[in-house]
Amino acid sequence: MSNITSDQRLKEVVGKLSEPDSLKGLFHQHQDGTPIPSNKALVEIIDLSRSILFPGYFGRNSFTKQTLEFHLGVRTEKLHHMLAEQILAGLCFARPEEQSIEDLDCARCKASDIAMQVIEQFPSIRKMLSTDITAAYNGDPAAQSKAEIVSCYPVIKTLSSYRIAHELYKLNVPLIPRMITEIAHSETGIDIHPGAQIGEYFTIDHGTGVVIGATCIIGKNVKLYQGVTLGAKSFPLDEKGNPIKGIARHPILQDNVVIYSNATILGRITIGAGCVVGANVWVTKDMKPKTKKYKQEKIDKLDIEFNNGTGI
Repeated sequence: MSNITSDQRLKEVVGKLSEPDSLKGLFHQHQDGTPIPSNKALVEIIDLSRSILFPGYFGRNSFTKQTLEFHLGVRTEKLHHMLAEQILAGLCFARPEEQSIEDLDCARCKASDIAMQVIEQFPSIRKMLSTDITAAYNGDPAAQSKAEIVSCYPVIKTLSSYRIAHELYKLNVPLIPRMITEIAHSETGIDIHPGAQIGEYFTIDHGTGVVIGATCIIGKNVKLYQGVTLGAKSFPLDEKGNPIKGIARHPILQDNVVIYSNATILGRITIGAGCVVGANVWVTKDMKPKTKKYKQEKIDKLDIEFNNGTGI
């Protein structure tokens, strides 16, 4: 039995954990007086945003026509304050360690303005989400109402988070957009990078396991099924062997494309308008418009209606 006490053993472990060599790339030094990005606060921001975009579906208060404007006003004001604080946290988090925080008031003003710019896009975001709801409803014969789509379907939760995060991403807000989409990823199993560009009338049936990369461009009226990957085939490395950032490396999906479950589309290729990709298919080359690609396993005909995308 060792004579070393528990306190001494713990002190030894703490000493090893505090060694500079063990912390390279793993330690973010916080500067006093600056906010820290908060996953908990962002979850609240997402919930608050959904209650504004879909009044009566999310949030604790009951809405009526008489109280709608009041409740939206209160929630929007609260959202602006909370979002500005998290944007500021993102800006401070990305600041080089040697940079002074004397300009914190300037950064706070910038964060407040960015938050306002995002909230000013909420009418457009709501309009875009309404097309996504329509696409989900029209594409799923099991759906009984659009209210069911809003209340139950993971794609709407994911897209509401993504479309807000995308606005933040376009305004060059560090970290926060990715945190928002990763919260949605944990919530729904759908992984959409905030940098992806997604057109209106977009839907994902079932949803779990879908991955959409940062430089994807998706047109109008596109439908994906569960397990679809829109990923990178490969990427060039710099002289040190590190991936070169900022290169377009993910697929382009033109209008009216349907991609069935567990299909994998890789690289900066174009899937032409009206194309259909069947289940479990790998695609690494361009597809001309209105073409189909699927596996034939001892069958000549499929029961799936490829032309209208109502297979499941």
